[in-house]
Amino acid sequence: MHVPGRQSVANPNRRNVAIIAHVDHGKTTLVDALLFQSGTFRANERVAERAMDNTDLERERGITILAKNTALHYGDVLVNIVDTPGHADFGGEVERTLSMVDGVLLLVDASEGPLPQTRYVLRKALERRLPPVVIINKIDRQDARTKEVLNEVYDLFIDLDATEEQLDFPVLYTNARAGTSTTDLAVPGQDLRPMFDAIVAHVPPPAGSADAPLQMFVANLDSSDYVGRIAVCRVFNGRVHLGDTVAVSKVDGTLEVTRVTKLFAFEGLKRIDVDEASAGDIVCLAGIEDITIGETITDVEHPDPLPHLAIDEPTVSIVFGVNTSPMAGREGQFVTSRQLRDRLERELLGNVSIRLEDTGSPEQIKVIGRGELQLSILIEMMRREGFEMQVSRPDIVTRDEGGRILEPVEELTIDVPESFQGVVIAQVGGRRGTMTKMVNHGSGRVRLDFLIPTRGLIGFRSQFLTDTRGTGIMNNLFHGWQPWFGPIPARANGALVADRSGVATSYAIFNLQERGEIFIGPTTAVYEGMIIGENARTDDLDVNVTKEKKQTNMRASTADEAIRLIPPRVLGLEQAIEFINDDELVEITPKSIRLRKRILAANMRPRRRD
Repeated sequence: MHVPGRQSVANPNRRNVAIIAHVDHGKTTLVDALLFQSGTFRANERVAERAMDNTDLERERGITILAKNTALHYGDVLVNIVDTPGHADFGGEVERTLSMVDGVLLLVDASEGPLPQTRYVLRKALERRLPPVVIINKIDRQDARTKEVLNEVYDLFIDLDATEEQLDFPVLYTNARAGTSTTDLAVPGQDLRPMFDAIVAHVPPPAGSADAPLQMFVANLDSSDYVGRIAVCRVFNGRVHLGDTVAVSKVDGTLEVTRVTKLFAFEGLKRIDVDEASAGDIVCLAGIEDITIGETITDVEHPDPLPHLAIDEPTVSIVFGVNTSPMAGREGQFVTSRQLRDRLERELLGNVSIRLEDTGSPEQIKVIGRGELQLSILIEMMRREGFEMQVSRPDIVTRDEGGRILEPVEELTIDVPESFQGVVIAQVGGRRGTMTKMVNHGSGRVRLDFLIPTRGLIGFRSQFLTDTRGTGIMNNLFHGWQPWFGPIPARANGALVADRSGVATSYAIFNLQERGEIFIGPTTAVYEGMIIGENARTDDLDVNVTKEKKQTNMRASTADEAIRLIPPRVLGLEQAIEFINDDELVEITPKSIRLRKRILAANMRPRRRD
């Protein structure tokens, strides 16, 4: 967020930095170590590992989804640190985080080197002219190749048109888990003091004037049961006191006068009450009813709003609808279209990178986001809150320019053992992907770079993990818009569909195993039109999965030979969304994930023609 005419130093004892990196390169672990070594926690205080990942979903998946703030002291300097998501699907979080800070810590894995999301977050930082401090983490890995990775980082900076000043960055080598850093690989690190010194020396103090009219930019939202909505703001100019009357410059340009009833500052992982804040501070403001991200809190007498935040456009859509299956309403607490719409509109307040569009039906709403992962995380969060819904297969957003249809294209980076490179290249080629680069570091693994239409990635991840037996790593990043690539084949195999309601039996499943792969176990309740497996052939097959073995008075049920069942392939939320075709839906409740046909009655469904 560049604010013209604010070159004076607002507060020499403040540093505002964001930690940016690819997924799983160690950002949150590093913040843990910084918090411990700055004396934020008592020596005997129990703190969860990855303290900044404070939601259940973040802990389970080991990824940061929401940007979070913390503050720690180093000598006389207060360092405000923002831990940002590493996945491009949560790019909206990254963009608004960078609007709050004056420098970035770029974290890169000493073995994997810069990956697509590293490129994405770094490009955003360089566009904002933020000075970087480069940290090469995990130097204790056996396959660490620190010097080559540093060269790759330089290449990346040059590729992204970094300025001379940005290229003159300090480099630190760290082991975040052990909490050590050093500026020289020959000298083992003892603690993170070199990193604190680098932050103080190379990240400029915040610019601005405490005597100018008030300008506070709302970069994030939180909520509390006691004080309502909380706006996380960066003060660019001026001062704000508890009880002040201020004006909120809304997105549509109108001004709304209100009062500051609560003011918080960050102290470690806690928020503490403060009476005032001035230029350069990152604070929380409570008591303003309908404030949203991107708005400016300014002076009533001399309003001076900041420019609005520009966000990359979303590219993938999923239609959310009310659950219409025969089992609707049994497991969920919120099941109506009004509840579904209200929840999605609430999500818009804190998530700037998604959009909602109406469909032809009042019971359905189209949600457009950055990628499959972002939308599946939203579905999972709603599911845990007690919502029931059904969702469609992901679709892409297209543009029409001069009569040509343009579609989004992704940069795909794949890291696989050499033995699997042939099958991966064939799979990506079948989805209209073209290889742009191939690197073999001599470690037995190959890195392949492709350009592939976003459509080609829908349903690719599960196929990729199967083909590479779980050893492959794939990452993708939005590249741009290109003319329509042509048709891409959908799922090759048909589905096994239950032809009646009832309860699945071991006997029926045993006899269906040779027909294909089964998704459910015995005693699972099924209904007509529910998908219970994948057919080995290309067409759909209606089957009776509730069939019981007929018993006669000559043979008791216990006299049967033992039935051997192959364990079912249980699909998680993301696998289910990737698996379905256009004529299918995923039914999602707090307790179950079921696949179904859009049209449940078998005699009403058109037959697939391949």
